[in-house]
Amino acid sequence: MEGPIKLETQNVNFYFGDNLVLKNISIRIPSNRITAIIGPSGCGKSTFLRLFNRMNDVLEGARVEGKVLIDGVDIYNSNIDVAMLRRKVGMVFQKPNPFPTSIFDNVAYGPRIHGLHKGKDLREIVENALRQAALWDEVKDKLHRSALELSGGQQQRLCIARCLAVEPEVLLMDEPASALDPISTLKIEELMQGLKERYTIVIVTHNMQEAARVSDYTGFIYKGELVEFAPTVDIFEHPQNKLTEDYITGRFG
Repeated sequence: MEGPIKLETQNVNFYFGDNLVLKNISIRIPSNRITAIIGPSGCGKSTFLRLFNRMNDVLEGARVEGKVLIDGVDIYNSNIDVAMLRRKVGMVFQKPNPFPTSIFDNVAYGPRIHGLHKGKDLREIVENALRQAALWDEVKDKLHRSALELSGGQQQRLCIARCLAVEPEVLLMDEPASALDPISTLKIEELMQGLKERYTIVIVTHNMQEAARVSDYTGFIYKGELVEFAPTVDIFEHPQNKLTEDYITGRFG
């Protein structure tokens, strides 16, 4: 595996009550790469993704065994500041979820609540985030209009800009293009390729073509188990597990 490791799980089991959802998952995800997690619906992909920002914590009966590490630090230790963790690990959801406020205030929200704008020009922070999200040129003349007036694809890029404004290190993306048209999907995929120079990106997708196009590494999860994890080209051209091969070739089920 090339480069330093950013995210890691060691023998992780995850439970909802008595239901074992993720089974003994160990994975090492490198920095400044795009890692795709594929698998059928209900296999545990999104639950796995949310390990890294502890969003599963809000679910009653959620329990983690094993270690989840970011930069070698176990983020489930009792001394971890979860609010700071979620600033470090941004998340983009399947459906765009802009706040019902202006475009500017959507992006400025995080820097304001975290105090990042002190000593900095908030307008500069907002512009920089929108530029990184490849949205600035489309919205620079309407920053004080409602974010809800934007198209679906623009709203999703706005949500990405909102994450970037708080200077995260990791971006988690849960099927970020599944609700978008093909042109908007392409823009999101192009955006991810540019962002990996500065961020570690993990994307959950049911679209194997998308995984093949955008990711450097791919993991296949089935019934809560990590069946295979390898460079994407190897997963798609030379899978080592028959389950992986059947899923990729459409013979699955």
